[in-house]
Amino acid sequence: MGPPRPAVPAMSREEADRELSRLYTERETVESTLLALHEHAGRRLLEGADLTGVTARRWAHAETTITLLWTCFDLYTDTLRAARDLRKRHRWPTRDDLTELTGLLHGTLTVPAERPADGASGLSQGGHSGGGDTGGGDAVEELTLPQLVRRMNAWYARALDVVVAAEAVWSALPARIDLLAEELGRVRSLARSVGVRPGEHPSGDGLERITGELAALRAEVLRDPLAFWNADGGSSAPGGGRPDTTRYDAAARAIEDVRRDIEAVLTVRQDAEQRLLRLRDMLSRADRTLAEARTARVEVLAKIAASEVPAVSGPPTALQEQLSRAAEYRRYAQWNRLSPLLESLEEEAEDELDRARASLSAVTAPLAVRAELRGRLDAYRAEVARCGAGQDRLLRERYDAARRILWSAPCDLGAAETAVRRYVDAAREVFVPRQGDGSPAEHRGER
Repeated sequence: MGPPRPAVPAMSREEADRELSRLYTERETVESTLLALHEHAGRRLLEGADLTGVTARRWAHAETTITLLWTCFDLYTDTLRAARDLRKRHRWPTRDDLTELTGLLHGTLTVPAERPADGASGLSQGGHSGGGDTGGGDAVEELTLPQLVRRMNAWYARALDVVVAAEAVWSALPARIDLLAEELGRVRSLARSVGVRPGEHPSGDGLERITGELAALRAEVLRDPLAFWNADGGSSAPGGGRPDTTRYDAAARAIEDVRRDIEAVLTVRQDAEQRLLRLRDMLSRADRTLAEARTARVEVLAKIAASEVPAVSGPPTALQEQLSRAAEYRRYAQWNRLSPLLESLEEEAEDELDRARASLSAVTAPLAVRAELRGRLDAYRAEVARCGAGQDRLLRERYDAARRILWSAPCDLGAAETAVRRYVDAAREVFVPRQGDGSPAEHRGER
């Protein structure tokens, strides 16, 4: 099936030689790219892999494209070989030779037509849309040699896109997953050493989930690498994009979270004794403070009349029981259970000590009021004595009245406060200078 006569004038001998040389150079370029694709490590891996999903579909289309590439390349080569043989017939070709040579080089070839690939498209969107199922059927089309070269270049780019993307994923993810799995193994060993096991601690359950996720991720990457490829939509070069590491990154973060939890448990193992001693001391102080508050309450009820004294709670027995349980966990090296218990105990023990101190302050408040009134009374008496009015009859009467109330049991704080205030008011008159002559006592006597 020879090419039709060209619609252009026949080439000269020099033009035919130059065109034949150019096309042979172009043929060598196409052949080298096809051989490189054939020897590509990604293609060999795809051929030997048990593929599924999007990779299986796209590789099936790419294989068909590669087969068609070689078929068209053979047609291209046969045409050039026929043209070269024709040119070699005569050193000075006849006009008929040049006309036939022009038909071979500028005419069209009948090649299989590209068909849509069952609704699936290739990775690359450059050139023709879809990674075409280019073989099968009797559909053909007529293409010139330059058109055929452009068609082969587009097919080559789409096939190479699949190969490069698959190799990139296989080169990046499985090795990283294996390293992460080794790290996971070290974390699991560390977890077992501190008693973190599945079903007993959230971190143990987390390690089980991560182990299953890494195994599933590695199997999926090996069988469907293109499912883990993010194509670069702005790039027309084959293989433009990068591996999708979303699930890998999530697993790495989860392992790091578990590691931090286990390190916290390790910290508990190292300083558990000191923390237990601090807790015992804190609860002991709270117990002593409550005991002091109970004693003070009895004293207040006996010494202060008509005073509302709050009740004092009993010792923190619930916390003592939890402390005993924590000591048992430490004795049997149950660090995963000891860690959260110590944290809650430390917080509750501090709250208990604060409540005991607040209870003591509330119970002893009436005694503090009485002490403050006594101190104020004595302070004003001393100041009156310095002013030389210590023998003033009114001041002495009011001082004696206030003192009787403050030093009696039970003490009426309301009456005591009134008596102290009356004495203070009288004493202040001693401190305020008066106009005219006479002593303060004379002024009060005149009134």
